[in-house]
Amino acid sequence: MVRVVLVHPQIPPNTGNIARTCAATATELHLVGPLGFQISDRYLKRAGLDYWPLVSLYYHPNLEDFLTIHQKFGGRLIGFSVSGHQSYLEYSFKSDDWLLFGSETQGLPANLLTSCDATVYIPMMEPKVRSLNLSVSVAVGLFEAKRQLGDFTGS
Repeated sequence: MVRVVLVHPQIPPNTGNIARTCAATATELHLVGPLGFQISDRYLKRAGLDYWPLVSLYYHPNLEDFLTIHQKFGGRLIGFSVSGHQSYLEYSFKSDDWLLFGSETQGLPANLLTSCDATVYIPMMEPKVRSLNLSVSVAVGLFEAKRQLGDFTGS
């Protein structure tokens, strides 16, 4: 199953919206600290509304702890970054991929980007726009991965 990983997210409503997307798609959400908010933050809860019980949420206090879990379960680390090497539309996702997204202000740490099995970017039609909102980027990447894998078979 494809997993979403947020590394050092800073803005509670973005994480809440991503949690809702993960709940809707039955996708695990992994948060890697340090976070820019408390998991109990009211803005985080409000953005997720009543969907939090439906989220398979995992918290890793730091990158090392997350990488230990990743090593245990295996799969490829796919880093989403404006400096990615390939468009996410041209990339072939696999069911055991971990989709990594960095903080809203810094993106993924450089040392993590170099550890990724692949780095992908979301093309921007307007060169003056550097990137999309984090929650939009996660939705775009996750839905493409699930589309490729045929994960949308019901309703």
